[in-house]
Amino acid sequence: MTMPEPRLDDHAKELKTSIVFLTRLPFGRATPITGADIAQAVWAFPIAGILIGLIGAAVYALAHRVGLPALPAAALTVAATLAATGALHEDGLADTADGFGGGKTIERKLAIMRDSRIGTYGVCALALSILLRVSALASLADPALVAPALIAAHGAARATMPVLMYLVPPARPDGLSFGVGAPPRASVAIAVALGILILVIGLGLAAGIAALILLAIAIALMAWLSITQIEGQTGDVLGAIEQVSEIVILLVALR
Repeated sequence: MTMPEPRLDDHAKELKTSIVFLTRLPFGRATPITGADIAQAVWAFPIAGILIGLIGAAVYALAHRVGLPALPAAALTVAATLAATGALHEDGLADTADGFGGGKTIERKLAIMRDSRIGTYGVCALALSILLRVSALASLADPALVAPALIAAHGAARATMPVLMYLVPPARPDGLSFGVGAPPRASVAIAVALGILILVIGLGLAAGIAALILLAIAIALMAWLSITQIEGQTGDVLGAIEQVSEIVILLVALR
């Protein structure tokens, strides 16, 4: 007996789940999202990223239109993407930096990462992340260059999270990553395919391939760090790989 093919309604639900999970956009939040829902929806993470990139591109174009210089326009653009996501990934980056940098044991590292307070390592990581993204966008300057770079960065960066979720087991017996578990291989493959397509369209073939190689290195390094530091990954680690990937793509766009 053959299994029925997934319906279009299922894919639409998964797309909505990815947007609701990764953004603060009003796409409806009445139904609670489970870990199983997120695992099935990871294929659509890059599409949610495209939406965030489009918001940033629109803000930059408007700021440029009213005559703002590139630097404040870039700062407003990054601020808009922070508002769109609720600084979800920035929070993960800060917690990961604090935990990996400040804890001496696995238990202590995980406790620090779960603490809502931010430490010196987290502040430095956030400052560098925002500075690099703002400066990269300001260096591109032209809205015609900023828009595809933003879309590529936000779309492809969110394709790295399912890969890390698939490769590295959860570090805790509870929490977001444990609830999601390892996403289906097919969903991860679709996310990767979408990420590659977004890179090539946004950056061009040569730069897209260069970015893909650097992203693969970033994922490998983050996987190694996560296993050596806390013997697995957490939701914070996933946020950190998104931030690193976003920065890598924007820097490649400066070619």
